[in-house]
Amino acid sequence: MSSRARRSLPALLSLALAACGDVEDPPGRVLDRAPAAPRTLRVPDAPETVQAAAQAGKDQDEPGHGAKIASIAMRTWIYVAPDDRSTKLGYLRAGAVVDRAERSAGTKGCEGGWYRVAPRGYVCVGKGATLSLDHQVVSAAVRGPDRKAETPYSYVISRSPPPHLYFRLPTEGDQRRVEGSTIRTHIALSTVPDVPLSPVPDFLLQGRDLQKPYGSVEPLRYTVHAGRAKEASAFGLITSFQWTNRTFGLTTELDLIPLDRTKPAKISELRGVVVDKPGIPGIVITYGAAKLEPDSVGNMVQKGTVPWRSGWILTGKHMGGEGGLWETTEGFWLPGEALAIAQPHEDPVGHARAGKKWIEVSIKRQMLIAYEGTRPVFATLVSSGRGGMSDPEKTTATIRGIFYVHAKHVSGTMDGEEGSDSFDLRDVPYIQYFHEGYALHGAYWHDEFGKPRSHGCVNLAPADAHWLFEWTDPVVPPEWHGAVNMEGGTLIWTHG
Repeated sequence: MSSRARRSLPALLSLALAACGDVEDPPGRVLDRAPAAPRTLRVPDAPETVQAAAQAGKDQDEPGHGAKIASIAMRTWIYVAPDDRSTKLGYLRAGAVVDRAERSAGTKGCEGGWYRVAPRGYVCVGKGATLSLDHQVVSAAVRGPDRKAETPYSYVISRSPPPHLYFRLPTEGDQRRVEGSTIRTHIALSTVPDVPLSPVPDFLLQGRDLQKPYGSVEPLRYTVHAGRAKEASAFGLITSFQWTNRTFGLTTELDLIPLDRTKPAKISELRGVVVDKPGIPGIVITYGAAKLEPDSVGNMVQKGTVPWRSGWILTGKHMGGEGGLWETTEGFWLPGEALAIAQPHEDPVGHARAGKKWIEVSIKRQMLIAYEGTRPVFATLVSSGRGGMSDPEKTTATIRGIFYVHAKHVSGTMDGEEGSDSFDLRDVPYIQYFHEGYALHGAYWHDEFGKPRSHGCVNLAPADAHWLFEWTDPVVPPEWHGAVNMEGGTLIWTHG
């Protein structure tokens, strides 16, 4: 998916309505027959027996009783009803395993059967999902995204030339044949990204090939590999391990890559300010900003400095002329010229007065503020489109107006136009689409927040993208990879 590729969501996201009618039993016929023989009277079941039977049947139709279903596709859609013409609620990604009902809800348009899943919706067993938890794709996708972490995966960016994409564990002989006889010299001279290491997955140790999830591009395969990755590729890794004295990573699209052919993504350390007490959020935007406190006679004395990009809550007390000094809730003062200070507004459509959640993005100030009603609860620096305040139809400017979050993805692949270096960006974290291809999302490939940088989306430091992703609506349930709400989730107001 592209954050600024101008792609609308698939046409299948549109609402499909299904009608249903009453069905009458056909009239019966009275047949001539001999009088019936006397019958033994049946004693009715005890009420508790009837209740137990009814509950057992109900349990079979509801998830949460031990039965599981697994995704074997890049997107396994979840529908509001057991019908692929019904509204989509979200999707699972390959390897995700969720609770399901024991009993199928029918086979309409789904030969393998529809199953209710937790916490809601229905999934079709077929190309996208399986009841077999030892399926090849499920076994290979050993770990899903870490929703509790600031980035859902570990990230690496390819060197030049980019890494080969192996589909089984390559022997040392395979590696020399594929990558050349100088491979060991290359490995000795390379710096391997510092990523968490795990044991080699049993699936691979058994000599099995990695099967591509349904919906991913199936490349031309050679003996043990499928060619090289694209130049300037970036990958999310679900696991990393040592093999033949070399570190390999398993990507989310189930490719094995040698990590000495990559470098680590340098994740921004920017963290927005969570406003947990009354006040105005401010973020330090200069190095060596003075931390000032009044002495016994009221003169301001420097008491050290505050970190670059640190966030503070300001009381609103201000002294001096333009810029001046601002008091923090911690009791010290900061120079205004060293701060990006939020300027709280009310949204144009009344969400603030109604006490609802909403988000404001100022393109001129390169700042985002999240509100609950009229109260700011979070603020951070962003990178919006390079086109600034120009026409977004003709330039890389961020679109301006009132919008609503309608689709959220824990991660997604972008086609490269978002990065200045034309990256093939895999698993961009915490994407929230609010209008066509425009989205809020984390950026692991740059750290220039506070100035325009994107091709139209609103780039955030990954930690900030994570905070907002968990705060906004629609909610993405655990184990799901995305959620959809075409009626509209959290309001976003982008303006100058």
